[in-house]
Formats: sequence, C-alpha cells, structure tokens
Amino acid sequence: MASLPIEQLDRILQELQSLRADLARATCLTPDLDPESTSGALWSGLETIRGAIADTKSEIASIQAGHHSGANLDRATYELSAVVSDTEAATEVILSAAEVIDTLATKLMKQLEGEQKEMAHELHDNAVQIFEACNFQDITGQRISKVVGLMQFVEHHISRMIAIWGGRDELARMAGTLKTERERTGDDALLNGPALSSDNNVVSQDDIDSLFA
Repeated sequence: MASLPIEQLDRILQELQSLRADLARATCLTPDLDPESTSGALWSGLETIRGAIADTKSEIASIQAGHHSGANLDRATYELSAVVSDTEAATEVILSAAEVIDTLATKLMKQLEGEQKEMAHELHDNAVQIFEACNFQDITGQRISKVVGLMQFVEHHISRMIAIWGGRDELARMAGTLKTERERTGDDALLNGPALSSDNNVVSQDDIDSLFA
C-alpha cells in the first residue's frame, strides 16, 4: 500500500468538510428531506471515517510520545530473544552438571551396599528429576518465540501506518504535546535493565563483583 504524504491527507479532510457543506446546502433547498435519508446516512458514514482517521493518528502519536515507542518495542523484542538464549545456556549447564551427578551416582550404586547404596540411588533419582524439569526450556522457548513474532508483526504494521500519516517527523510533531503528559515517574523511570550483550557503556555484573572483591 503506497504511503500518503500529510498534504494529501489534509486535502482529503478538506474535501470531506466541503462535502459536508454541500450536503447542508442541499438540506436547506429541500426542507422536507427526511433526516434519515440516504444523504444523512452518507454523511454519518463519512463523519465516522473522519473520526476514525483522526483517532488513529492520535493514538499512533501517543505511542511515539510514550515509552512504548518503536525503539522500545524493538528493544523489548531483543530482550525476549535474550531470555530464550540465556535460559538455553543456563539449562545446558544444569543438564551437564546433572549428567555428571547421574554418572557418579550410578557408579556408586554398583560399589556401595546398604544405606550408602540407598543414598547413591537417591542421588540418581534426583538427577533424573533435574533432567525432566529442564524440559521447561523447550516449552518456554517456543512460547516466547511466538510472542517475539507477534511483536515484530505489530511493530511492522505500526511502521507502515506511521509512513501513511506522513512519516516519523510528522508524528513527532504531534507527539510533542503528549510527551510531557507521559513522562516516566517513580519505579517506572528506573526500569531500564537488565542490559543486553549489545549495549554499550553499561556496568556489567563482573564490574560490580570486582568492587566487593
């Protein structure tokens, strides 16, 4: 769908206003015109369209003014992807450790007797439970990936709508009056983490640990 510059959109609104004036004059020339006539229904439909256009433009501008802008939506997508990769890496470490425990427990069960053998068997059973519990990573990874796909879909279509409404510069102009109304305050103003691997000039956990070493 081709993008319409803001000048053309303003021209459309002017034409709608002109049509409204023409319909009003037609009503004056035909005083016995039924208010529920086709002309009235047509104007009602045009008014609905005009209102929907104005509301949509305002809502998109409010997105740009608030902290749910395109840049933050994009970052949220990367953060969710980071959750998948980080949990996958952590799960691999857990599974590797559980595998070592299971191997050692199996050897001990063959060498020990009595109560000690029972303890080794209990270690083996707990290792198996760890293996089973780590299946969560596959399930959560799939679910988060679906959310990431949905966010990318929304972000793509918002970008297309911004282009239709004259581009980001025009939306930024409209958002100017809204931004002061949506300043982040309280705890919301402090929520800026955790940092992603691609972030620059941020303090890492290793830097913090070194201060207490």
